[in-house]
Amino acid sequence: MAPYRRRNESTMTPTPGPVQVHGIFDPSTGTVTYVVHQGAGSACAIVDPVLDYDPKSGRTGHTSADKVSDYVRSQNLTVQWILETHAHADHLSAAAYLKAQLGGKTAIGAYITVVQKVFQSIFNLGPGFKTDGSQFDHLLHADEPVPVGGLVGRTLFVPGHTPACVAYQFGDAVFVGDTLFMPDVGTARCDFPGGDARALYTSTRKILDLPPQTRLFMCHDYPPNGRAVAFETTVAKQRAKNIHVHDGMTEAEFVAMRTQRDATLEMPMLILPAVQVNIRAGDMPPKEANGVAYLKIPVDAL
Repeated sequence: MAPYRRRNESTMTPTPGPVQVHGIFDPSTGTVTYVVHQGAGSACAIVDPVLDYDPKSGRTGHTSADKVSDYVRSQNLTVQWILETHAHADHLSAAAYLKAQLGGKTAIGAYITVVQKVFQSIFNLGPGFKTDGSQFDHLLHADEPVPVGGLVGRTLFVPGHTPACVAYQFGDAVFVGDTLFMPDVGTARCDFPGGDARALYTSTRKILDLPPQTRLFMCHDYPPNGRAVAFETTVAKQRAKNIHVHDGMTEAEFVAMRTQRDATLEMPMLILPAVQVNIRAGDMPPKEANGVAYLKIPVDAL
């Protein structure tokens, strides 16, 4: 499918009109998929969809993704975009499945090419694997508009967790990816290939410099101390209470904390299968001669 071609970009600015957000939580991965729209019968964007994956059997499923498609159909929405905030390490993307079911164009931040080059080497994917981002229908650049019917969103570059992380702003709603978690959880790790704690600190401040009432929607929630799942907060609450980047936390303090903490963390359960699929826009590796697709497990590489 040809990349989406934009028209009159200079006149397209974020529209603060009525933004409706529907979140669907996947308990297996702690991931939230969002549908962004303006009401029944309007256009919509899907953000960070989840493909079910059982690491014990290698089987995939569509329970989580079908909840998204059921909601889209129940509201008579037209999918324009399937947006990824980054190449996730904790779940496989259902972008390819939902595109086949509902239409729309897949998109991710333009620096996905950096991530593809890193993991092409780690997984030894060979010259047949393209590292130009062409697996996605469109690569988004900093501040690039994202038109969704009467809404016009904006792409925010927020590297640090990965070099390719972006957030999406639609009116007063911002989908932050892994840059921030709920205030009692903190921020994303920075020890994956290409991660950078200083860059993440700068990215968090970019988000936290938005108006205090701005709604922030998390990509994940890992509730501590038995609290209920929550994935919406505000800039004001993050600045006051985020345990890692509250107001007054300096860059040096953050980098020291993040570096020390990251050294104690285990790799995510699904990082190896997830990244191989997610750098392909949700597609599996090509099937081999026996008709089966295989995911590689590099030994002692991470």
